Amino acid sequence: MSPSDPTPAPGTEALFRPFRVGALEMKNRIVMAPMTRNMAPEGVPGAKNAEYYRRRVEGGVGLILSEGTVVDRPASRNLPHVPFFHGDDALGGWKQVIDSVHEAGGRMGPQIWHTGSTRGSAGWEPEAPVESPSGIVAPEDPRGATMSEEDIADLIDAFAKAGAEAERLGFDMAEIHGAHGYLLDQFLWDGTNLRTDRWGGPSLPERSRVLVELVKAMRAAVSADFPIFLRLSQWKQQDYKVKLAHSPDEMADWLQPLSEAGVDVFHCSQRRFWEPEFPELDGEDGLNFAGWAKKITGKPTVSVGSVGLDGDFFRAFRGDSAPAAGIEKLTARMERDEFDLIAVGRILLSDPAWPEKVRTGQPVDGFDAKALAELV
Repeated sequence: MSPSDPTPAPGTEALFRPFRVGALEMKNRIVMAPMTRNMAPEGVPGAKNAEYYRRRVEGGVGLILSEGTVVDRPASRNLPHVPFFHGDDALGGWKQVIDSVHEAGGRMGPQIWHTGSTRGSAGWEPEAPVESPSGIVAPEDPRGATMSEEDIADLIDAFAKAGAEAERLGFDMAEIHGAHGYLLDQFLWDGTNLRTDRWGGPSLPERSRVLVELVKAMRAAVSADFPIFLRLSQWKQQDYKVKLAHSPDEMADWLQPLSEAGVDVFHCSQRRFWEPEFPELDGEDGLNFAGWAKKITGKPTVSVGSVGLDGDFFRAFRGDSAPAAGIEKLTARMERDEFDLIAVGRILLSDPAWPEKVRTGQPVDGFDAKALAELV
């Protein structure tokens, strides 16, 4: 099969169906997952960042989610070269990125982020004290300041402004990062949210109020057809075994208010996409996190977790490489519409053309951890 042949290779058809939500139209179901690169000097993306994303468009990705890019709050990042999504210089850099992506025929949105009290690598510390719901980074692990009511109001406003800037710059959507033990997820987890005011409480819906209000604020700040994605996870970087929702009913109590607040697409992060969320209910081949989120809310979902890899989730980031794994597990789930989109991460760092190789039936290489060292 030649690259000019539009017919996908046998068995991959489910990946190459078009998809639309709001004003966003995608040529296929493959999303470039957000991956922190820490390569925007002084927080400003430049020509190298633009070319890095453009190459993934040219390689066949249907939608790019940017690396996490932080809001206008003190100590919102935990590494020195994480990009900002505020200020004239950084926003000018992002304009260069989205223009380059559009010139190549791509679609893209920023992932909007605050790292909370999480620690970065190599001992780097922000100039201002870090902030979190209760001044801790994990149970019985104090770090930084407890956020005040004013801090929380400013945080909500900062996310809403970032969403509005994304639309103004010409991005096709925006994603709120509410996963992986970062600030918004620290509000969700009872291990890091010990508050007794309206932003805390013993139940997951009570602890979700900040995120619900933030989604409402961003929804009000952007056009009705500008899609808002929300990335969530059960697991935390502080503890892989954590579950926020232990049953479909608990998940419904968590996700329905967020859906009603204005989330268009739920991006459901798990370490391995093929693992069932509630195997005690539907077995080892049961719905994954994204599958349950779609069933509960009726909204489109993105699944993610070790696509193209057969190793553990963070193994590659410890300097290991991973061979390419087959995609039969993925296409089987997509053929039955368990979820709508699939986010692909590390394999795209090594091989920007992975989607086109899959589409045309070409051999694909495994992930090479050397790709983490530079923007290729």
